[in-house]
Amino acid sequence: MSVRTSAPAGSGPPITATAVPVRRVTLAVTAAGLCSFALLYAPQPLLPQLAEQYALDPGRASLAISVATGALAVAVLPLAVLSEIVGRKPVIVASVLVSAVLGLLLPLAPTFDALLVMRVLQGVAIAGFPGVAAAYLAERLGAAGVAGAVGAMVAGNTLGGLSGRLSVGFTTDALGWHGALAVVGGIGLVCALITATTLPGLPRRATRPRLADVGRGLVAAASDRVLLAQYVVAMVAMGSFVALYNVAGFRLTGDLGLHPATASLVFLAYAGGAVASSRAGRLVARFGRRSTACAGLILTIAGAALTLPDSVPLVAAGFVVLTLGFFTAHSVASGWAAADAPAAGRGQAGGLYNACYYLGSSVGGAAGAVLYGHAGWGGLVAAVAGALTVGILAILSAGR
Repeated sequence: MSVRTSAPAGSGPPITATAVPVRRVTLAVTAAGLCSFALLYAPQPLLPQLAEQYALDPGRASLAISVATGALAVAVLPLAVLSEIVGRKPVIVASVLVSAVLGLLLPLAPTFDALLVMRVLQGVAIAGFPGVAAAYLAERLGAAGVAGAVGAMVAGNTLGGLSGRLSVGFTTDALGWHGALAVVGGIGLVCALITATTLPGLPRRATRPRLADVGRGLVAAASDRVLLAQYVVAMVAMGSFVALYNVAGFRLTGDLGLHPATASLVFLAYAGGAVASSRAGRLVARFGRRSTACAGLILTIAGAALTLPDSVPLVAAGFVVLTLGFFTAHSVASGWAAADAPAAGRGQAGGLYNACYYLGSSVGGAAGAVLYGHAGWGGLVAAVAGALTVGILAILSAGR
């Protein structure tokens, strides 16, 4: 498979597919997504075990996820701006390698507080990939190829989140939570090495952008009404999604009495996310971005409502439905932001989108766990429905 792509302004002649096969780009970013998101969310199935071992309530235990995603949210924009200066590829390669090494060191943390510190560092390291990847793909594959490429990237990210969670869920009984995290660290290192050896570079720019130019790009990315709507969707959708999955283990093992290994099977719903991500582009071509994004958010609300009865089959079905809805909305919003970003602020727009996305993950994940502790699953689902409604209103108010 090959495409003719356009290079960034001032970077030299256009890149042709004979120089850079699309499959090589796809392999590299898929491996990076697998590495980053397997490492980022690996502790999620372990939250009940961490709560038990360290005598924590659900809100405190959920910090194992929230501090990493919060650090990612803070670091993603500075790293996106850095990529404008030093290049996209160096930032992506450093991101996956450093985060994988930290993943191998994470099981050695002697206390929960030490684990949280290491998760903060890992979140900063991981930020380099999601903050830069969309801009890299837009510059490598051109405007015509970015929609499909972003969908493929999100699918790879989804599989990374799925593989990390399931690897931990299935190995915890045999290896303990330390050993389970070490397994995911090993998977992350293999994927990071694949990315480092296969990711094509971008042409060298004739001139490096000045800080003033970077600042103007940031202002443009932060003031566009359509882009602002995508940032809102990123924050409320991801916050709702992570809140539900953070608490899923407590609900399934506590409320419904399942064994932890059995409860971890709920993360198989992530496979539906890969399907939804890869099909989002087709839905946009047929129905338009606004309709598809709104439909994804409505489907997420419906799936969350389906989990309300104390029935394992209904809870499982609800997670499948809400996962399909979330990844549809996220794929549309991220592709929309990448396609509509101003040329001078493409990296900044990607950084802002991902900052909102992971800020939502951090705040929503922690707040959802606290809310569950006080108001139960029904209160959490009601709050999620309200937050996603805000996202729908943002899309409808964004105009064309």
